[in-house]
Amino acid sequence: MNRQTARRRRRQSLNRAVILIVLVAAIFVGAFYMLSQQKKNAEVQQPGNLTYVKTAPGLNERIINYKGMTVSFNADLHIPNWVAWELTADEAAGSEPRSDNFYNDPDIAGCAYPEDYSGSGYDRGHMAPAGDMKWDKTAMEETFCLTNIAPQDGSLNRGTWKKIEEKCRARVVADSAIIIVCGPVLSEAPREFIGDSRVAVPQRFFKVILSPWAKTPQAIGFLVDNGAVPGGMQAAAVTVDEIEALTGHDFFSTLPDSIEASLESKINFTRWSRLK
Repeated sequence: MNRQTARRRRRQSLNRAVILIVLVAAIFVGAFYMLSQQKKNAEVQQPGNLTYVKTAPGLNERIINYKGMTVSFNADLHIPNWVAWELTADEAAGSEPRSDNFYNDPDIAGCAYPEDYSGSGYDRGHMAPAGDMKWDKTAMEETFCLTNIAPQDGSLNRGTWKKIEEKCRARVVADSAIIIVCGPVLSEAPREFIGDSRVAVPQRFFKVILSPWAKTPQAIGFLVDNGAVPGGMQAAAVTVDEIEALTGHDFFSTLPDSIEASLESKINFTRWSRLK
């Protein structure tokens, strides 16, 4: 074998080795990508989004994901179908000042205007309260968007509704985190309509609270008239099942059925209201 032939064969061997290395690397990268995608898909399929709600059939709905809450907005009625959010103990300890700047979002069809409430006799009632978003300036400001607001009688907004909000912020200290969903009862005809936008005024409101990570997981619902609530929170306490039957919504539907059924069919106001 001459010297030139030997060099050619060495080059061929080297080229084959390089090609083999490239193929092995490609297979490794491909396998790693497939595994990462499988892991990602598995994570997506896990029932981790406990705020997920199946909205009652027939309602106009646009889902809007804000920094601190998810809104199912009803452009026909100019109020939310429901609003859901998670509140943690750390978030409840936030100190961001209240903005009080109610505003219309021109990019959301059907969003009401602050002026629709002027002279109506109703408060601009927060569904997700500003007090739950003190952990972040943007999250706080977004609660004042009219997509998160519904007309509430002042005796409710500043009475039992406010007390339930305050109790939730106290409850989260004991339970580490809670999931909250609230909104108007839209299975009933509106009491009336207000403003140039004709914003629907609900007859009643609901709120459901889940403590999935508490030592003893629990859930509770509240159903209140759009006005004074005789007997306050305790009189308004109901099971989550009762609110589902009334509204047509399916709350916490990503939970395993056995756990969901157990939590949603029971109510223990005394245990829920105790903070220890």
